[in-house]
Amino acid sequence: MPIIEYLEKNAVDYADDIALVELNPARTEDRRMTWKEFDLTQTDPQGPYRREITWHVFNEKANRFAHLLQERGIKKGDKVGILLMNCLEWLPIYFGILKCGAIAVPLNFRYTSEEIDFCVNKADVDILVFGPEFIGRVEVIADRISRGRLLIFVGDSCPSFAESYIELTLNCSSQNPGVPLTDDDYGAIYFSSGTTGFPKAILHKHRSLMHSATVEQKHHGQTRDDVFLCIPPLYHTGAKMHWFGSLISGSKAVLLKGTKPGEVLQAVSEEKCTIVWLLVPWAQDILDALDSKELNIEDYNLDQWRLMHIGAQPVPRSLVRHWRDYFPGHAYDTNYGLSESIGPGCVHLGVENIDHVGAIGIPGYGWKCKIVDPDRKEVARGEVGELAVFGPGVMECYYNDKAATDEVMDSERWLYTGDMAMQDKDGFYWLVDRKKDVIISGGENIYPVQIEDFLHEFEPVDDVAVIGLPDKRLGEISAAIIKLKKGYEVSEEQVETFCKALPKYKRPRRIIFADVQRNATGKIEKPKLREIYGGEKLVERENNG
Repeated sequence: MPIIEYLEKNAVDYADDIALVELNPARTEDRRMTWKEFDLTQTDPQGPYRREITWHVFNEKANRFAHLLQERGIKKGDKVGILLMNCLEWLPIYFGILKCGAIAVPLNFRYTSEEIDFCVNKADVDILVFGPEFIGRVEVIADRISRGRLLIFVGDSCPSFAESYIELTLNCSSQNPGVPLTDDDYGAIYFSSGTTGFPKAILHKHRSLMHSATVEQKHHGQTRDDVFLCIPPLYHTGAKMHWFGSLISGSKAVLLKGTKPGEVLQAVSEEKCTIVWLLVPWAQDILDALDSKELNIEDYNLDQWRLMHIGAQPVPRSLVRHWRDYFPGHAYDTNYGLSESIGPGCVHLGVENIDHVGAIGIPGYGWKCKIVDPDRKEVARGEVGELAVFGPGVMECYYNDKAATDEVMDSERWLYTGDMAMQDKDGFYWLVDRKKDVIISGGENIYPVQIEDFLHEFEPVDDVAVIGLPDKRLGEISAAIIKLKKGYEVSEEQVETFCKALPKYKRPRRIIFADVQRNATGKIEKPKLREIYGGEKLVERENNG
């Protein structure tokens, strides 16, 4: 069934219960507002420290926006773009789009003006909804993208080239618009992360959205008593699909507009959060703050916190081991997925498999997996190949791009992920690396993730990325970009000494101490790192011993 039916159900069964809370730690003053007060009196563009809405109001707001879209001529199959930072309006707008039968098109908040223009045109967006953080970027392209499109502004002081969301929806009906929907109707277009160029538009049916919700609830067992802390951006499938578990269970979720360790722990403590999804850098920052005594765990009420899970990138085993030093009672899970497979869950570790930390896990609920060679023939267990997944959450296609679709999906709808992986004797899948990130040095395949995982065991290392750089003799050499923890001073020679435990061909030939660039979902931006460091004169390091 379409996922909007869960919102309708919650609005009846849990009408006056809190559905969503927005926390804005940038505000020092703790002003608390209901949505109604915000609509009528909000004049501060930063917003109050805390806002909340009930399930009933959530559903009403979604209905009002659906009716507004219908009044502006939006019909089933049309596309509505969302360019917002995480906020209380985000999800009601998303569900309003679905309720009127349109296709929701979330956009990355890091997009430049040109990328916004590209994506709006690529997805044939009819209306663009944007927030105050994007006025400058949208204004640059407003003349281009407003031709035949409505620009709707969410916030105070609406710019002249757009119309106000608050004013437009104020008098719209709060009743269900009654558009009939089935699982076979199109529901959303998500864009790929774009780490290899302009992003691709990924088209999903309502069936995919519903399956992602079912998978999340099956994997993490959300109940009415749970409170989910959501920090990653809602434009990404990961954050939203994890929140779908709260939708199914009718439980509260907290949108935190901040990632600092103290902000995370305070939110967990004040809002009594039980489930937190973190990215690797944020989890590492919390550990660093606790290790340095910048934060004291005794200062927070964290006993109710039952599950910490991580996705979007490989997770160092050392991080999980250290996490359990501070939080021994936490269940832990790793989630693997792609936007093409409707986000996290097509492979997951499982809270019962903590002894297999390091693996991405086993096929998720309703999913199948296999490892294949370059000819897409299944390889023997234990051999490295490309990971392929199959299930109800596989995308319909790359929108208006049959050639790109055919590159990653076969006639049976197996999705070829581009990730190199291996299945061990126990049936667990281990991520080796991105197919495009594999380094071929002197004829040897080097998988950067394996070296990154090894270097994370070195105490001074806070973050690390291993990339391939061109070399005249070997074709490529491996380079390790290392970010050190605060208070540590380490030489290249010390890193090289630590790496002597690796086979010689796997040892990094260059050591670079610098920040590791990651995108909004925590993935290392290796193309950018290769661009930064690949143009320098390369000197091959002699690693003797």
